[in-house]
Amino acid sequence: MLSRTADHLYWMARYTERAENLARLLDVSYQMSLVPQSLAAQNENWRAILALNSLEAAFAREYPAVNVENVLRFMVSDASNPSSIYSCLRAARENAHAVRGTMTAEMWESVNATWIELRQQNFDHILARGVSEFFDWVKLRSAVTRGVTFGTMLKDDALHFIRLGGLLERGDNTARILDMQYHILRQNDDEEVSDFYRWGALLRSLSAFQVYRKVYRDAITPGRVAELLILNMNLPRSLHSCADGIVRMLQLIANGASAETERQAGVLHARLHFARIDDVLAGGLHEYLTDFMDRIFEIGDGISRDFLIPG
Repeated sequence: MLSRTADHLYWMARYTERAENLARLLDVSYQMSLVPQSLAAQNENWRAILALNSLEAAFAREYPAVNVENVLRFMVSDASNPSSIYSCLRAARENAHAVRGTMTAEMWESVNATWIELRQQNFDHILARGVSEFFDWVKLRSAVTRGVTFGTMLKDDALHFIRLGGLLERGDNTARILDMQYHILRQNDDEEVSDFYRWGALLRSLSAFQVYRKVYRDAITPGRVAELLILNMNLPRSLHSCADGIVRMLQLIANGASAETERQAGVLHARLHFARIDDVLAGGLHEYLTDFMDRIFEIGDGISRDFLIPG
């Protein structure tokens, strides 16, 4: 496969997954903002979202204050923000358009329809209808595109690069969501009345609430939430599951230059496969997740070097 074609497919998948995960992060943050708390604490949570995406300076240039509406507007529909849902879905569509002939007609129609529908949605109307409804729409459109992709694409390198991009983005974003929300929630552990709601919202943001109930059949605890989202191989959005998929996709597209990237992915997978949650928490969850994100970044760099940059 041509490097340029692989690059467009890979980034199309990453941008689509990024939009979905941003919707998940914003939704859980919005749901938690409805829990009684001080205005300062609420705004600090929204400030954490900007910091998580290294957007503090960009936000400050456009908006006078950090609050719910301003952050949502900036992260949902601001075209000047390259990390907004609007910008991500636009980039996904542009990458898809560049390799339209490589995709099935159904897949292109799904990506293009998502972009057309998004352009028809004004932020003020989104806010008036309820932002959670919009976030559900983003997640649904991502799921539709993913389903059409897996259901119609030939199982060749094109599909492997699409899956690889999606898995890398998903793993990175799951780590980011867990890192931010776990820190905030641990700070509020004394607020027992809202604990269940807060931890439940975090699990729902990663489609893991019902899975948690099925696996543990007990009260929601921080350690078990971390164990499920990091180490449970059977949860599609867990770090372990994403790392396993990355290793398998790299094996399928391997070339003469990719041995080091495969090794790095294998090391990451092994660290997750043989880890114990007690050891992870003892060493510091933030440190563990930061290390995971650093390793994902290095693997992404390796993929770009080995497969995507034209010689």
